Amino acid sequence: MTKPLFTDFEQVSAKQWKQKIQFDLKGADYNDTLIYKSLENIDVKPFYSKNDLPKNSVSIDHTTSWKNTQQIEVTETKTANTKALNAIQKGAESIYFIITKETIDPEELLQNIPVTIPIYIEPNFLSVEYCTKLNQVASHVKHELYLFTDIIGNLAKTGNWFTSLKEDYQRLGSIIKESSHLKSCLSIDLGLLQNSGATMIQQLAYGLAHANEYLHFINTDKSIDFNDKKNDLIHKNLVFKVAIGGNYFFEVAKLKALRLLWSSLSSEYRILKKCHIFAYPSHRNKTILDYNVNMLRTTTECMSAIIGNADTIYNLPYDTIYNKENDFGNRIAINQLLILKNESYFDKVNNPASGSFYIENITNQLAEKALDLFKNIEKNGGYLNQLKQGIIQRKIKESAEKEQELFNAKKLILTGVNKYKNNNENTPTIKKSVSLDKKPRKTLINPIVRRRLSEKIEKNLI
Repeated sequence: MTKPLFTDFEQVSAKQWKQKIQFDLKGADYNDTLIYKSLENIDVKPFYSKNDLPKNSVSIDHTTSWKNTQQIEVTETKTANTKALNAIQKGAESIYFIITKETIDPEELLQNIPVTIPIYIEPNFLSVEYCTKLNQVASHVKHELYLFTDIIGNLAKTGNWFTSLKEDYQRLGSIIKESSHLKSCLSIDLGLLQNSGATMIQQLAYGLAHANEYLHFINTDKSIDFNDKKNDLIHKNLVFKVAIGGNYFFEVAKLKALRLLWSSLSSEYRILKKCHIFAYPSHRNKTILDYNVNMLRTTTECMSAIIGNADTIYNLPYDTIYNKENDFGNRIAINQLLILKNESYFDKVNNPASGSFYIENITNQLAEKALDLFKNIEKNGGYLNQLKQGIIQRKIKESAEKEQELFNAKKLILTGVNKYKNNNENTPTIKKSVSLDKKPRKTLINPIVRRRLSEKIEKNLI
């Protein structure tokens, strides 16, 4: 019989651990030496115990069952279909289509794609007619079809509505009513916030407030009959598009906190009880200098997404900052996820972060702080109102500047850029704009501006 491993060891309390640490510090201050404050204003300790969990802490278990996906920008239907079939042969488990124009035929786009492959559709336009066409296709195919529609996200990103506030909301209502066979018809873009320098608390709170605008609209729109099976919004998913940064454990906690917050908010409504997390690595910390390091960054960020229980993960090609789409970059991106699943067995354990006192503590702190900020936003007119006033943009800009200052002072490190530089480096050929955002045309509001941390250094060296 195997002898239990820990029976010969006495239990050690958190207080005893701390005393031992203080003894080993030989007079150095425990708080100054071993505790650091994150950008989220959370004190990170050197060790955690069950005493660090709140008495009423809540955790949501979510089956670790994620699929990788390949993004394809669709400008011509047959070409995009061929790309999708090739991507599936190389290991893509789902396909993420960016639709650039209404003439793209969704039925032709899905030709010969196995029904086991979920499909994500994100149009660059707002069209009830296209949604109707997509819904008709979904009625006779067995694919899981997700439609990403985010009128407020478009306003935040571009500074303009697709047409106008009134018309965009009217179209949104019609799209919701015409989505009976789709798995989702609404999405929330938290990635825009992360890539603009928002803290995790801001990402969670603003994302929740953004979602609440849609929930309130649907719940008060008298034209939507909830007794009509065609408008069964209870079992549909709201999709959160989430960018994952380099703070490994905090990013795990961010996704877990998002599910907690969504569960709390959606319980107040009779619609959209499910949320689907569509995660991808952040652009903010990706670099042109020492660009191969981007592969390491995207790997750990995908690991955070997996452990945080994302449902779908799109991996950025390592050269996406400076290079046009290419087969090699796409193949490496998919293979990174395939290695994590098939060689590192990241899909074999359900909820691997459950029971980690550190992650659970950070999860609860992020959720609590984000909930406080969310309540403040709602108290002061809601997300859309604060976006129009420029409050959201100003707060994100302040957070981004603080993060940029840490990077400039080398307190936030990007290897190969602001530390451990390769002085003999040959920079790659730049084949596209390296700025995340184009110069905006005339806008109704100031858009939320995306920036990479290394842009200024790269401009001086390239």
